[in-house]
Amino acid sequence: MIIIDRIEDGVAVLETEEDTFLQIPASQLPTGAREGSVLIYKDGEYLLDAQTEAARRDRLFRLQQMLLGED
Repeated sequence: MIIIDRIEDGVAVLETEEDTFLQIPASQLPTGAREGSVLIYKDGEYLLDAQTEAARRDRLFRLQQMLLGED
């Protein structure tokens, strides 16, 4: 899993599963990509992984609810 950490000055900073950060030109990102988007790298290009992103956001939301006592 690759997550877009931030995009600034035409450069995207990506975080990998190994907690490694990569910098790539933002122009290499797929249309619709934004900070927090989950990507996969396949056949030399980055693609959005909407299903994994939705599951990740849901997991984080549930964790936040639990931590705030808002079950």
